[in-house]
Amino acid sequence: MTAVCWVIVWLGLGAPASAADPPRRIASFNVCADQLVVALADPEQIVGLSPYASDPAISVVADKARNFPRLALQGEAMVPLKPDLVLVGAWDRPLTQRMLRSLGFRVVGVAVTNDIAGARAQIREMAALLGHPARGEAMLAELDAAQRRLASAPRPNSSSALLIGNGGYTVGPDSLAAALMAEAGLKPPPGAPSGYGGYVPLEKLIMLRPDYLVMSSLIQQPDGQGALYLTHPSLRALYGPARRIVLPSRYTLCAGPSLAAGFDYLTDVMTRLAANR
Repeated sequence: MTAVCWVIVWLGLGAPASAADPPRRIASFNVCADQLVVALADPEQIVGLSPYASDPAISVVADKARNFPRLALQGEAMVPLKPDLVLVGAWDRPLTQRMLRSLGFRVVGVAVTNDIAGARAQIREMAALLGHPARGEAMLAELDAAQRRLASAPRPNSSSALLIGNGGYTVGPDSLAAALMAEAGLKPPPGAPSGYGGYVPLEKLIMLRPDYLVMSSLIQQPDGQGALYLTHPSLRALYGPARRIVLPSRYTLCAGPSLAAGFDYLTDVMTRLAANR
């Protein structure tokens, strides 16, 4: 039996991408890869997307993604589909990735993107990999236009903000969410967690006193232990609806088409906040 060959590279980490031999059958195991594929590939190139591709809570192309089959998250499910390119994420099942490689599939990893420059590079690399570099440039032009719209949007007088999740976890400046907020002029207050973030005790949050709390959704009634933090009476007293910004997860999990959509979403948010100052 001859040995099979496999290839794995990581987009977004400086790996070269070539459009010399574009794939004809693409399968994606990752929600961030799903969005790039739906936006950049021809429909006939796509043989399947991850089970999360059509979830509007985490994908900005959920409606379009419903036109394509959902993949089971087992490597052996790829065999009948015969893809010539399988896209995976950095945190996708290591066992499944090993299975895919052992079966001889070409596996390409889509790296986690934490800043705007990295997002731009990833769009260009993915477009080239899929054989549609012009579409990548068009997406970058849309991103630039959305970035300019956000830059020219009015701003409220207050500008410090902290993105808080269940249990008090906040993302740090080394994250895509923080990059989006920074483009909107929203900066964490002095003393907020650095790097990728960390947990902020309720007492510390009250001492930090950011002008706004940024949340993925507004929680009215706690549905778990972590949500009790976000609905604590002290936070309700300090941060009423006018001082809470909703930034849905679909704009902060991935780069690609969600980034331009996130810029436009924040343009509307900042315009509304400035009008109410």
